[in-house]
Amino acid sequence: MTDRTTYVSHAGVRRRGWTDTMVRQLLGTPDVQGRDPRRWSPAPLRLYLLARVETVERTPEFAEASALPPARSSAAAAYAERRRAAVLAAIRAEPIEVPRLPGPELERRAVRHRRLLGARSPGTPPGEGAPAGALVRWQVSYLRHALARYEALLDGLYGETGRGEAERLLRRRLYEAIGAAYPALARECRRRIAVEG
Repeated sequence: MTDRTTYVSHAGVRRRGWTDTMVRQLLGTPDVQGRDPRRWSPAPLRLYLLARVETVERTPEFAEASALPPARSSAAAAYAERRRAAVLAAIRAEPIEVPRLPGPELERRAVRHRRLLGARSPGTPPGEGAPAGALVRWQVSYLRHALARYEALLDGLYGETGRGEAERLLRRRLYEAIGAAYPALARECRRRIAVEG
C-alpha cells in the first residue's frame, strides 16, 4: 500500500494554496492515481509526492502563479459558486425513479447482490443465518446500487467547490426516494442518512 505520509492528496494540495490550474500546469499527472479503498467515489484518488510539491513551491513559476490578481481569483471563485449552485439545483430537481419490485423478488435480488459482492460469511447460505435486520440493509444496499446512474449528476465536480455538499444531497435524495417507494425500508434509509451525512 502507498505510504500516505509521503504523499499529499489533491485536496491537500489545494489547502496548501494551489488552484486546479496550478496543479495541472505545475504538477501535471499525479504520482499515484486510482480508487480510494476506504470509500467508493466516482472521483479518482490523486496523490502527489510531498517532496515534489514542496520543490515546485520553491520555484519562481509557483510564486508567479500564486500572485494572481484578486479580480481573477474572485472571478474563478464566482464561477465555482455558480457551478456548485447549478449542480445542487439539478440534484434537487431530478426525479428519482426507484425500481418497484415485489417483496420476494427484491429479497432475492438483494441476497444475490450481497453474494456477488462477496460479503457473505463462508459456509452461510445466502439469506440464512444472517443477523436480524440484515435483509433490510441488503435490500437498501441493492436499491442504492440500482440507483447509481444518478451519480452522473456529480460529473464535473471532481475536486471542485461543493463536491461534498452535492454528494450528501444526492445521497439523501436517493435514500428518501427508496424509503418512500418501500415504507418497510424507510427506517434503514433514515439511519443511513444520519450516519452518512
